Amino acid sequence: MVLKQRQTANKKAETKKKELQEFVQRFSTNASKSKQATSRKKLLEKINLDDIQASSRRYPGIIWMQERDAGNQLLKVENLSAQDNDGNFLFKDVNFVVNKGDKISFLGESRAITALFEILEGISKPHTGEFEFGQTITTSYLPSDNTEYFKSSENLVDWLRNYTDGEKDEVYIRGFLGKMLFSGEEVMKKCSVLSGGEKMRCMLSKMMQGSANFLMFNEPTNHLDLESITALNDSLIDFKGTILFTSHDHTFTHTTATRFIELAPKGMLDKVMSYDEYLKSPKVMEQKAAIQA
Repeated sequence: MVLKQRQTANKKAETKKKELQEFVQRFSTNASKSKQATSRKKLLEKINLDDIQASSRRYPGIIWMQERDAGNQLLKVENLSAQDNDGNFLFKDVNFVVNKGDKISFLGESRAITALFEILEGISKPHTGEFEFGQTITTSYLPSDNTEYFKSSENLVDWLRNYTDGEKDEVYIRGFLGKMLFSGEEVMKKCSVLSGGEKMRCMLSKMMQGSANFLMFNEPTNHLDLESITALNDSLIDFKGTILFTSHDHTFTHTTATRFIELAPKGMLDKVMSYDEYLKSPKVMEQKAAIQA
């Protein structure tokens, strides 16, 4: 009995250490979470078998379903450019074709990537150029700033109902909220009192129920905790559709992306390689310098 208790305690200790190590490794270079990473590193050094408690980590259930499979024509972008309010180019002469199953990480200045995503989503117009989605494509977009979505005083059920088929009942809506850890009376929360992380989880609920086959994410890890980031990361690795995204999370980008497009004022780069290869390649560094302002 004593041996079994000791084995159980050791297993809990190992699990706790793994959780702390994962957090420290992932966020030690992330400015917004560096203090948390430092404090958890100190916990690692002090970890004691007798102090170990059962993990309370809760992982959301993020599952992407496609209402219809995409055809062979997904997205074609030709000679696209965008400018800021002062007339300076954010990106210029952007040309690319998205292939079925691509998971493309966009790199460069945040304003440039946001401008591209908003053009593709129809929120704004390009300075030059055009783009065309295939007839079978359905898109869903997660913006970096979701403030406009949460200005009402609706509860979460009524909020999500705005983005669902009018025939869907409350059980259906609660199901998607439940996947993102809003259970019981939590779904009666008002939109106006949600934290940044709760808003992001609501936006992911909205995207999931849309069942799109072409997903776009602008900094999806912002405000999310490690559990939610891990669940989202794993879900996008498994997703059979197409993804365009940008993220400052190295692990998220390295494990999700199969292709990289970097935007710059004088052009673009388009590479199929791993993220670490992209960051370390002398040739890529040379090419990046040539397209910067």
